[in-house]
Amino acid sequence: MKITTLIVLFYLSTIYVAAQTPVEKNGQLSVSGNRIVNKNGVPVSLAGNSLFWSNTYWGGEKYYNAEVVDWLASDWNCSIVRAAMGVDDDWGYLHDATNKQKVTTVVDAAIDAGIYVIIDWHSHHAEDYQQQAESFFEEMAQLYGAYPNIIYEIYNEPLQGISWSNSIKPYAEAVIGAIRSYDTNNLIVVGTPSWSQEVDVASNDPITSYGNIAYALHFYAASHHQEIRDKALTALNNGIALMVTEWGTVQSSGDGAVDEAEVDTWMNFLYEHKLSHCNWAMNDKAEGASALKQGASVAGNWTDDNLTTSGLLVKDIVSNWNSRFSTSVSQPDVSTFKMYPNPAKNWITIEASGIKQIELIDIAGNKVKQLNGAGNQTQIDLHTFAKGVYLVKVSCVNQVVLKKLVVQ
Repeated sequence: MKITTLIVLFYLSTIYVAAQTPVEKNGQLSVSGNRIVNKNGVPVSLAGNSLFWSNTYWGGEKYYNAEVVDWLASDWNCSIVRAAMGVDDDWGYLHDATNKQKVTTVVDAAIDAGIYVIIDWHSHHAEDYQQQAESFFEEMAQLYGAYPNIIYEIYNEPLQGISWSNSIKPYAEAVIGAIRSYDTNNLIVVGTPSWSQEVDVASNDPITSYGNIAYALHFYAASHHQEIRDKALTALNNGIALMVTEWGTVQSSGDGAVDEAEVDTWMNFLYEHKLSHCNWAMNDKAEGASALKQGASVAGNWTDDNLTTSGLLVKDIVSNWNSRFSTSVSQPDVSTFKMYPNPAKNWITIEASGIKQIELIDIAGNKVKQLNGAGNQTQIDLHTFAKGVYLVKVSCVNQVVLKKLVVQ
């Protein structure tokens, strides 16, 4: 089959997919081994944004509206949004019931937009409010359990020193039981010790009384490095599924400068292990983690001038995540094949076992580069490449892989 024919077939095959919303494409999410998979059993990685605390008078609540959700879905290509409902802090849900209405507004908008939505019990002390959590999630499960869009995050970030086995896990099992009384299908994400970073600890004593359970992994790129990735690898190797329900480009305080190099390292890690993620935070607070500059519209329609340094970087990541993640024409052996970053600007790295030849073909079917005998890893210089979409054909000893590459 000619390369040009392959390209035509590839794009014809993606026309319908591109017209589908994320939920139409992936349907009901579930846990299979250490992966979150879609309705077809294929591992899925979603990329999106977390709203700031919903607490009244805290500033972020003004973005809890349908216009913001619609804009994120349409302009940012966001496939998941997180409604971080403040619970026990000042003007949170336990003191101001309007926080629940803010969450349901976001959930309804996400359902209408066809994206996934996390209902987050945003507390650092959830074990102290177990009864209230059970009642809240029972109500949410009754309202929304029939929609595959829904993901329940039942504990944001347990504090350091809170026991997984003696405190967090019993709390989680009780709240999960309340949800499963009304919703037996949708994914539930459980917070893990020490600000949802010690996923390795949870993996040593996982929840086995219920299925479709994933575990929260949180990180802030300027503060959390390989040591947290190592914990995540341990957890995955121990067989539990992870979801990055909150991550930041800056320090764990939520402030400071964006660490672009470490963000890139983290994104490659999430991509490699097919982890979904939501960036903190869709807000205009004067701190490094905010995606919006102060005074940005509460109805979306943001230009790049309205975005902070973090916001610009995150928009690029989220907007291009589908093309980065869903690039396979064939189904390569992912245990031996990697191509990153994608989209790319200056360089790409290709890793595979026994690479015999690499060919890059432009959209017109013209071969623009060929490398022979590249070994098991090679870097390709893209500085001279025009922006656009290319087909990468990698011929190995035991497989031929076709991948779509976006050059920015």
